[in-house]
Amino acid sequence: MRLDIYNWMPLSIPEIHDIFSEIPIHWCIAGGWALDLHLGKQTRKHSDVDIAITREQHLLAYQYLNQDWVLYKAEEGKLTLWQDQEYLHTTNDIWVSRSKDAPFVFQLMLLNTEGTSWKYNRNHLITRPVYELFLKTKEEIPYMRPEIQLLYKGGASQVREKDYLDFQTVLPILSPKEKAWLKSSLNLQFPEGHEWISSLK
Repeated sequence: MRLDIYNWMPLSIPEIHDIFSEIPIHWCIAGGWALDLHLGKQTRKHSDVDIAITREQHLLAYQYLNQDWVLYKAEEGKLTLWQDQEYLHTTNDIWVSRSKDAPFVFQLMLLNTEGTSWKYNRNHLITRPVYELFLKTKEEIPYMRPEIQLLYKGGASQVREKDYLDFQTVLPILSPKEKAWLKSSLNLQFPEGHEWISSLK
């Protein structure tokens, strides 16, 4: 088990693209970097880099990544080694480093799917076709659609200051359709209300 959770030296987006373009799975850049890729510029410093893959393809990803990287399951504030052929039923995050002592360089987020549909892990009534999850930059780098990434940020148990700032930065360029989807999804997850909803007009 590793305890150095702040020991990060994230790879660049082009480096991530080089690694994952060799793996035959659906993947995309997620987190704050996904929003910056959508904006076409870096708007703030990022302490890590997130990559989203589907849970149904996570063992295939392991086969490729395990050749060069050490993979850790992140659960309940603990980091333990992901064992060979271990199917991860409930783990949602994997941290990756070059060795057991090296800094972490990227994180995998496992997305739940059913058939051809993605299911939001915090409310299974919120779904989208898997093919709608990703957009691509002009360099063909896939990234999570902004309204879906903002749902992950706004739907967390604790909305961090950087998540609110990301929302405010991206809000002006969201299309009416994207705003409507995010508003509807937040209403489903938070029927008692959410502070972002009033801004999604």
